[in-house]
This record gives sequence, structure tokens and C-alpha cells, in this order.
Amino acid sequence: MPPVLRARQSLSADRFSDYFSSLRSQPYSDPNTSRGANPNSLRTIAWNPLGTLVATGSSERVLRVWNPEKPHIKFSTELKGHTASIEKVAFNPTKDAELCSVSSDGVVKFWDVRTKACFNEVKGLGEAFTLVWAPDGKSLVVGNKADTIFILSPTQPMPISSHQQSVQTNQIAFCWSGNKVFVTTAEGRIRILSYPEFEPILHTEFGGEPKEFMLNGHTSSCLTAELQPTGRYLATGGSDSIIALWDTTDLICQRTITRMVGPVKSLSFTFDGSYVVGGSDEGSGLEISHAETGEHVHTFKTAGACPVVAWAPTRYCLAYSDLGVLRIVGVDVDRK
Repeated sequence: MPPVLRARQSLSADRFSDYFSSLRSQPYSDPNTSRGANPNSLRTIAWNPLGTLVATGSSERVLRVWNPEKPHIKFSTELKGHTASIEKVAFNPTKDAELCSVSSDGVVKFWDVRTKACFNEVKGLGEAFTLVWAPDGKSLVVGNKADTIFILSPTQPMPISSHQQSVQTNQIAFCWSGNKVFVTTAEGRIRILSYPEFEPILHTEFGGEPKEFMLNGHTSSCLTAELQPTGRYLATGGSDSIIALWDTTDLICQRTITRMVGPVKSLSFTFDGSYVVGGSDEGSGLEISHAETGEHVHTFKTAGACPVVAWAPTRYCLAYSDLGVLRIVGVDVDRK
């Protein structure tokens, strides 16, 4: 087995497959969950900013924080308090131990993972299922299935504001400046809205009338979006099984990746932006593509479908759900 790559060490496309072919994925099993009963029970995965912790949330109301280098459950931390399925977890991008979680009963909790303390809670947000932090870590956005988007502060028990959307709205991604968001919709389009106002930023002329400009690249519902760490490309995934890569300067679709089998439920770039992977609740295997060319570079074999994927923020480690179990490939669990 080759040595595990150092932090911030990149791989060229021609070396990628050789390196990862020799690595095995490491399972992080929770014996307290009913393994196998629901292969999609693991709903969400998130790394902290330094890549030293991984948080997972499940439909069985279990919120757990793992040490990637110590896969045994005794080295993990369970954060207790949610009474419904945990739909999304995300670490504050500026604070390594501040975690936010949202459950399907509209409860958002803010945690200090060092003390296990829940230091703030926001309730009454409906059937919530999306959550994303603003890049400055001072606010975050939560969306529900009634297409209402809430802006929250980690220090306030009530939403700062709410914004009712006119179309079915799915996952949201921020630009790195934090002044606009990319909002995916069931129409297959991606809206570009100002933040925190949630107003359309760009317009085109249509019959003499200004019309909101949207990215239009999916034949059915657009489910997820992820901005490349370098900011050059926005990746979007749809129920049409397509990953589209958009140039963020010209706002045109540069290429599409069509190797996915089922709907694209999640997307993730490597820390350097070189590679992208999509997660789906159909098929098996994870297809890694080179972002600049769209070429397929490697397939990770998996036991089942992997709807949730998350590359580590500092190195080539891929966390994913496989038959309801967290697995990570590229981590060195033997390192002392």
C-alpha cells in the first residue's frame, strides 16, 4: 500500500486511479442503529473545516461525530436531543467545533462538539430538509418542503428572516463571497439570488420585459449544487442523473457528466477542486470525474447505492454512505 497523501497534496488525473485502487474503505459502524433495515438511513455527512472530525445524521435520530483516524464507536461522540429524522448536518466553516443540525420536524440545533452542549435551538421551521452556512459563519440558511427559506443566526433562538419561494426549492449553495446563493428548483433550473435579500440578481429581456435569468441545464428536477473550492465551476445534479458543470464567470454549462445511474442526491469536490463525485440512491459504485475535462478517472466499488458523498476539506479522503453505514477511503487509521 502506498503512503497516504499528505494534507494539501494533489494527484494528477493519470495517477489518481493507481493511488486509490490500492486503498480500502474503512467502515464506521454504529451498533445502536438497525443496520440493513434501511440502506438510506444515513441522511447526511459533514467534515469540519480542518478535516479532523466527521459528523453524521440518520433517519433514526442519531447524530454522531467521528474521529476519522479512530473508527471504533468508543472514540465517537453522540449528540442527543433530536426527536425526528436528522436531514442535514454542517460545521461552521470558521469554527472547527461548532456543528449545526436540522431535523425533519423543523428543529435546528447548534452544538459545541467539545462539550456535547447544545448552545442554541430554533424551532417551528416546518418540514425542514436543507441547511447551508454562509461562508463567514455568522448566519445560515434552512429550507423546508413548503419552499420557505429561513435565515438563522447561531446566537438567536428565532429566524432572522424568512423568504417564501414561488417554485419548489431544493438544495442551496453559496458563492464564496457570501453575497449570492445558487438555489436549485424542481423545474430543473438554478436561480441566482442575492444574500440575504433573496432577490434575483440577473435579468434578461423577454418581449420588452425584464425576466429573471436562471441556469437551465436539467431536463427534470435539479436536486443539489456545490461550488468548486476554487470558485471557477458550479456543479449541479438532477433527477435526470446528470451532473452539470457551470462556468461561474460566463454562467454557461461547460460540460456534463453522464455516468450516474440514478438521481444525483449530493455532490462534492476534492479540496483542490480537481475532482468531483456525485451520490445517488440508485445503482452502486462512486464515479470520480476530472472537473476540468469531465473525463472519468476512477470508480470506487461499493456494496450498494451511496446517496451521500463528502470529500474532506484538506486531503483526498472521501466519506460516503453505503448501506446506511459511514465509510471513508483515503484515511490512515493506523497513524499514531
